[in-house]
Amino acid sequence: MRILPKFLRAIIRQGSLRVRGPDGYEAVFGGGDGPAVSVRITDASLDWKIPLNPELAVSEAYMNGTLVIEEGREGGTAHDLIELAYINRNHLHNSPTQRLLVALRRASRRIAQYNPERRSRRNVAHHYDLGNAFYRMWLDWDMQYSCGFWPEGVETLEDAQVAKKRHIAAKLRLEPGQRVLDIGCGWGGMALYLAAIADVEVHGITLSEEQISAARARARAAGLADRVRFSAMDYRRVSERYDRIVSVGMLEHVGVTQLDTYFAKVRDCLTDDGVALIHTISAIDPPAGTGPFTRKYIFPGGYVPRLSEASTAIERAELWCTDIEVWRVHYARTLRAWRERFESRRAEVEAMYDARFARMWEFYLAGSELGFSVATNNVLQFQLARERDAVPLSRDYIAPASAALKAREPDVLAWLRGATEVAFGEAAPATQRAAE
Repeated sequence: MRILPKFLRAIIRQGSLRVRGPDGYEAVFGGGDGPAVSVRITDASLDWKIPLNPELAVSEAYMNGTLVIEEGREGGTAHDLIELAYINRNHLHNSPTQRLLVALRRASRRIAQYNPERRSRRNVAHHYDLGNAFYRMWLDWDMQYSCGFWPEGVETLEDAQVAKKRHIAAKLRLEPGQRVLDIGCGWGGMALYLAAIADVEVHGITLSEEQISAARARARAAGLADRVRFSAMDYRRVSERYDRIVSVGMLEHVGVTQLDTYFAKVRDCLTDDGVALIHTISAIDPPAGTGPFTRKYIFPGGYVPRLSEASTAIERAELWCTDIEVWRVHYARTLRAWRERFESRRAEVEAMYDARFARMWEFYLAGSELGFSVATNNVLQFQLARERDAVPLSRDYIAPASAALKAREPDVLAWLRGATEVAFGEAAPATQRAAE
């Protein structure tokens, strides 16, 4: 190995990395305080591939089994190596090749994130149509695939996801009979919760065939099909107006070229006194392109919009931003819970797909978690309205509204959980159980 050692010597300053190469080469880089990681490389071409494009080359080598993590804080996992990379990221970003790659991603991001309807549908299918059984393995019972809310006293993933839905419902100031649009409704959990807890009508839209099938089955099982409908529809096709709009984890799939279109559609679909709640991943560093591993394998067409980009599009849409809330490490805790659950079902994932797929998802979940706990990612919630007085002038209303919702939750959650188990074939319908 000739090129990689020079590259690593410049990068690894905090913590240490022991490398064993295919030609018998062995060396330790770094040595300062921090995690100590050992890897074994079995592919000689990684000597030049890693310095040329570190993120993509390392992720692909790990997926392919040609880079094996042998030791680390967690016993030799993707988390160990990615943590070491993140805490040394400033040195990595200063390397000539990485500066060039970042510049190219930034320059080409409008092309990479161009998401007309046909491409959006294909991109969604790539990630969300892997099969409901796969996501059912490691998400919470309600299939919430977005950041949970972890205020003081919340210790479990299930409670964090309920707290997230409750917090959003409180900020929406729901009233019985209102019409709500859920953009990017996923498997229907948010829509069903809002309809059941606040007696509202909800229209959920998604481009995922797997999600729409499960969401409709859940609505039927819960007896809510008359108040909750789900459509396989692009947000750009919505023409009705709604009292409330909620969108959780959807803005990341819009792309920088469509931010104006998205927020203009939010405005067009709101009634004059309507309120929208847009929940999205963001980051504190300047706008850039999506990383090559994520773009190629996980979220093609995806992009994490910065506050500056989202707020500019909101201003152009002439929407009032009545509140912005910043969630910092909430997603790190959520992702860690997902990663632990995923690892507990690792053998089943490999049987369902293969070992390479499992390593890819391990790399994705670990990298995402560290993006929030070590790097620069965070989560934003925008509360938006057409009129400046659509919500109270202070945030004092949120806590009592949340408390009132929480008091109604025990029966509602038991009802929805039972219906979800029926919809996924995990329990018999109530009528059948009664007969038995």
